[in-house]
Amino acid sequence: MAHTWSPEQYSRFGDERARPFVDLLARVGAVAPRQVVDLGAGPGTLTRLLVERWPQAAVHAVDSSPQMIARAAEVAGITAELADLRDWTPPAPVDVLISNAALQWVPGHLELLPRLVGMLAPGGWFAMQVPGNFGEPSHTLRAELAAEEPFADHTRGVAQPDAYDAPTYLRALQDLGLEVDAWETTYLHVLHGADPVFAWVSGTGARPTLQALPEQLRPVFEEEFRRRLRAAYPDAGHGVVLPFRRVFAVGRQRR
Repeated sequence: MAHTWSPEQYSRFGDERARPFVDLLARVGAVAPRQVVDLGAGPGTLTRLLVERWPQAAVHAVDSSPQMIARAAEVAGITAELADLRDWTPPAPVDVLISNAALQWVPGHLELLPRLVGMLAPGGWFAMQVPGNFGEPSHTLRAELAAEEPFADHTRGVAQPDAYDAPTYLRALQDLGLEVDAWETTYLHVLHGADPVFAWVSGTGARPTLQALPEQLRPVFEEEFRRRLRAAYPDAGHGVVLPFRRVFAVGRQRR
């Protein structure tokens, strides 16, 4: 069963999810780009910031989720296209190509970088950001529980995100001829409400696992997953702290 995405669930922590995009965008020095593309744009909430940054540019959102791209199509000032970033081709060279929190879902995505960089116009910019927190309890607890019975038969082979560290992206993009700036940041998100870490991951990394479970098992899995997450991320009275490492790389094509 292929998983689907929920714009509502994903947007629940909109401010926290926006911070890496804003930090990524701040390192893109394009002055007057004509073609700007957001690959893996989701609901287009952050693509709107590209319109605000470069109001004279043609801003295009691409996403493989029908639910997400339908929401992005409602954002003023952008065009939206349902397509898989692995084989999407721009109609013209791109001046700014951004991929924010999307490439981690593409296995072996380092091999995709030459194709993406090849889309750039002379002097064009490529900017990417991926999560780097896959060794944290928010991911490892889900994987451990999914491997247990009676869940394992249903969750085996489901999509799982993965990414590399900043030096790996730095070297890969340099080898493609870009001038590169790469870095990592760990955000300390303070979350509130009932089981906020579960609410966070159920909109992103845990969603394929949850959707792979049959209806009679999903509540059982969720209850135990919530319990383990509460133990790993206790609320000391000021909210639950979710450390979230992000990996960034910005490269510019030489003219």
